[in-house]
Formats: sequence, structure tokens, C-alpha cells
Amino acid sequence: MSIHDALFDRARGVLAGGVSSPVRAFKSVGGTPRYVSRGRGATMFGEGGEAWTDFCLAWGPLILGHAHPEVIEAVQRAVADGLAFGTPTRAEIELGERILSGYPGRDRCRLMCTGSEAVMTALRLARAHTGRERILKFSGCYHGCADAMLVKGGSGLVSFGIGDSAGVPAGAAADTVVVPLDDEEALANAFAQHGHTLAAAIVEPVPANNGLLVQRPEWLRRLRELCSAHGALLIFDEVITGFRFHYGGYERVVDVMPDLVTLGKIVGGGLPVSAVVGPAAILDRLSPAGSVYQAGTMGGNPVALAAGNATLDVLSRGDVYRHLAMLGEAFDAMPKGKVQWVRHGPIVWPWLGDGAPPRTDAGLDPAVKPRYNELFHRWLNSGVYFPPSAFEVGFLCGSHTVGDLEKLVG
Repeated sequence: MSIHDALFDRARGVLAGGVSSPVRAFKSVGGTPRYVSRGRGATMFGEGGEAWTDFCLAWGPLILGHAHPEVIEAVQRAVADGLAFGTPTRAEIELGERILSGYPGRDRCRLMCTGSEAVMTALRLARAHTGRERILKFSGCYHGCADAMLVKGGSGLVSFGIGDSAGVPAGAAADTVVVPLDDEEALANAFAQHGHTLAAAIVEPVPANNGLLVQRPEWLRRLRELCSAHGALLIFDEVITGFRFHYGGYERVVDVMPDLVTLGKIVGGGLPVSAVVGPAAILDRLSPAGSVYQAGTMGGNPVALAAGNATLDVLSRGDVYRHLAMLGEAFDAMPKGKVQWVRHGPIVWPWLGDGAPPRTDAGLDPAVKPRYNELFHRWLNSGVYFPPSAFEVGFLCGSHTVGDLEKLVG
């Protein structure tokens, strides 16, 4: 029995399902999850002494790679001063300023811990601001594990072959309207039927929790137009895309400005930080300034904020984005055998189905799973760690080299 088998047996005796998040259990790809002891740069090291070039990168936060020296130094300084205070700190002001500098025209942000919490808060704000209750979302987009969003969600649900989650009351999802991605007729029909009752439409501008479903800018612009025409807010869920393509939001890539943005992953630099960003007219509805309640003991934790501030400070210099652009160009130029790779900025995904890569979840073929599982284990055995699901994406980071990419596609 390997050390990974032994640890997983032990974990199943104390943790529900043996893990703290479902996809980590390797149930989708088969085999035993690998236990990691440390990471450095683009490399993770396993409990059995293995080394893997990492393209999962903690599911996206580690745009600088593992244990970046400036991030580690900042966290160590913060830890030495105390783990938590439950009071305001200078660090939260600094992170708020750094975030807003990447989102021109926005006045406020509220810091919290998880992407799910940020989405839940954004939806609550939208309902309070508009006086309406319904939310429009898109099939295949994942917005965390709040009850109302576990309808036609992302890859975690797809991997396990279920369409939603047990334990979600029918009433919790009753006000969620679901429309296919990239379908302007269905979008227009949804607004014609429900527009007067919609508080908001929420979308991943780059759906990347269910394959990499790159959307047409024209479709996103049409969504913006319909929201504006019907008095609904547009929420971009940028937990994945925020600060990934450049210093700021995906809105600059597609020239579409949402009313609210939810952030996570990169803004925490590997520690739990998320945010809601928007204009003062909406964000100041949050208590204590307004009547929309949101609170959390760990919101604004100084150690987590230290990681976020250090990460955004490094990103603001621009070198990392230039390096990622170079890696993307090199990746595109490499021969890739029988795997059809989709790349959008520093996000990559192997599409193993027939025909062109899909833009909607309807085009995701479950038949690719056995092919992906074989590829995944071949990578794992050759020292490459990619997400353990056919419908999860990989990420490039500032620590990757062209040689790392050659190892991935070779």
C-alpha cells in the first residue's frame, strides 16, 4: 500500500468522503488522490517524495506559483504580529485600494473569505437594490455552493453525474431562471418573460468551471444591453478571471462593464480572500452603512490580506503578465498530437471530443471521460499534475517555463 492509499484510508475515517472538496477525491478519474506536502514555484511535492509540475495551482489562486518569496515574506511578517484581531486593519484598506485600482469607475468593495460568500452577497445586494427577487443564470456556469446557484452548475456536478444538489429546497431555486450560454434567442425570450422580475443576471464572463467555454464578446454585450433595458443588474463572477488576464477585470477584454463583480482566488494569493466590487450606490447598502446584512469573523483576516496585498503588488509591476503572454504564444506554437487544446489567456483545457471545442455545456460529451482519465494518469505518472476532472481547466503561472509546457503537451 502506498503512502497515498494509507492516508486516504485514514482520511475516510474522519472526513466526509475523505476530502474537504469533492473533486479532490479522484472519483471522476479513478485511483487514489495524491497527498501533497509542499510546493515551490511551478512544482508540487508529494508525501511519497514525488515531484509534479503543477497546472492546477490550487484551482487558480497561485498565479505567481507556489511559495512566491514576496508572498511568503509578507505572510510571515503578518503572522508574527498576530493571526486575527476582529478589528479593522490597515491591510484591508490597502487591499481594497489595490483591487479598486484595477476596476476603474468602482467606488467600493467588501472583503470576505470565499467566492461562494461573495456571490451570495452580490445577489442579496442586487435584490435589495432593485426590489426584485429573481436571478438569471446560465447553464454550465458555477457560482459557488449557495442554494440558489446549485442549478445547472459546473464541473463538480457534471463529474458526479447529477444536475443539482440534494438538500436544496425547491423554494430556494424557484427564483433562479436558467438560460443556455451563447443563445441570443433564449436570452431575449427570458428577458421578455421575466425581465420585469429580474434583480440580476450573473455569469462567468469566461465559464471555466465546466470546460473552458469561451464566450463571444457580442453575446456578453447583448446581455449587458438587456439587463440595462429591463433594470436588472449585471454581475460578472470573476472569481477565476479577476486579475488573471491583466491587472484588473475581464470587462476590459470584452468592453462590457458589469454593475457588480465577485472576486476570489488571485486576490487572496493562496489564502481565503474574496470580494464584491461595485459602485457606492449599491455597495453602501451593506451594513453598517445600509440594511443589507453581511458579516463574518474571518472577513479581513490580516494574514490572508497580507498574501493578497503581496500578490497584487507583484502583479501590478506587469512582468508576470508579460511572462504569461510569452508562455501563451509558445504554447500555441507547440505541436500537440491528438489533443485539441483550448487556450484563453493563461487558462488551458484539453478538449478530447470530436469537432470544434464547445461554447456551451450542451456540447460537453461525457464519453470523453475515459480518454481524459487515461491522459490524466499518464500525466501523473510522468510528473505533471492537471486537475482530476475532464471538465476542469488548467492554469499557467509566473513560475512556469516553456519546458514545463512542452512536458504538458508532449
